[in-house]
Amino acid sequence: MISLVVSTKGRVAEIGALFDSLLADATAPFEVLLVDQNEDGRLDALVEAYAPRLKLRHLRSPRAHANAGRNLGLRHAAGDLVGFPDDDCVFPPGVLGQVRAAFEAEATLALLTGPAAAPQGGLGSGRWNATGGAITLRNVWTSVIEFNLWLRRDVALQLGGFDEAMGPGARFGSAEGNDLVCRAMARGLTARYAPELRVVHPDKRLTPEAVARAGRYGLGLGFALRRHGVPAGVWAPFLYRPLAGAGVSLLRGRLLNARYYLATFQGRLSGFLSADSRALPHPAPLESLA
Repeated sequence: MISLVVSTKGRVAEIGALFDSLLADATAPFEVLLVDQNEDGRLDALVEAYAPRLKLRHLRSPRAHANAGRNLGLRHAAGDLVGFPDDDCVFPPGVLGQVRAAFEAEATLALLTGPAAAPQGGLGSGRWNATGGAITLRNVWTSVIEFNLWLRRDVALQLGGFDEAMGPGARFGSAEGNDLVCRAMARGLTARYAPELRVVHPDKRLTPEAVARAGRYGLGLGFALRRHGVPAGVWAPFLYRPLAGAGVSLLRGRLLNARYYLATFQGRLSGFLSADSRALPHPAPLESLA
């Protein structure tokens, strides 16, 4: 069975769309662990409506922190495989079957990833590898997104799940999936990227809030690049590309775009230079509650 851990706060209708897409995919057995971080009972009616049709467990977590919710769900997961869909993504038909087949075909496979797909078709926002294969310290930065990251449950528990010093709700606001895969590779575990394995996720619009988010996300990526000792040939482009983007945007009079690129650069540089990048300990193993 595949355990799907959905950490959520604030959304309702989007979760229903995710559940509908899962009900349309009968290619592999699964359960859903909905980790509810809302202060109210806004999800109670939705849970009641879907519980007869889904193998669904409703867990409550008062802490508004994506990785804390994911780790709570991971500890309760009963499946041999686990994934972490966002509360606003949608699964195309056959995704679960693809995941199951990949792990059954390769006994040593510990982690499997795929890219984001845009709702209108094609790949979602971000830089994505064009070819599949083994994930390495060089290509992990363009091979991982948390909502399309799949692990053997025992591996995820042994790794300590997601680092709760990272991700939405933490100072280092992104790259927790990349960090998890890097920690697995450091132990000699096999991780693979499959470009055909896609999960649909809405692209983020460029707004003032997106600019603020870019700084937080940049902190997380810079932190992860430094933490894992990535070669200069890999990390340097993540610093100079947003600077180039800011310069081009200014020349074209696109001030919001320029602010976005500058916030990205500043965040990445701050995360990379943070004293915590080397000193912060890796998560301890988690104990299963299943």
